[in-house]
Amino acid sequence: MVEATFVLYVPKAQRTLVRTRLNAEAAADLKWRERKTLFGSEFYFSGPSALARQVHAIAASWINEDSGIR
Repeated sequence: MVEATFVLYVPKAQRTLVRTRLNAEAAADLKWRERKTLFGSEFYFSGPSALARQVHAIAASWINEDSGIR
């Protein structure tokens, strides 16, 4: 099994949304952590490559839905 880490930048206004959803929906095989920056947060998703990629894509879609970007 190949392990991978994906990083997603989340603006400050949306990081609570992402953190809440990750706590509710994250799989046991996936590890995630948040590194706060001045204007937002970097979320790191680590685990099996396919799972980490999938969670990264889903979290990015949460941000796009919340900001109205399609």
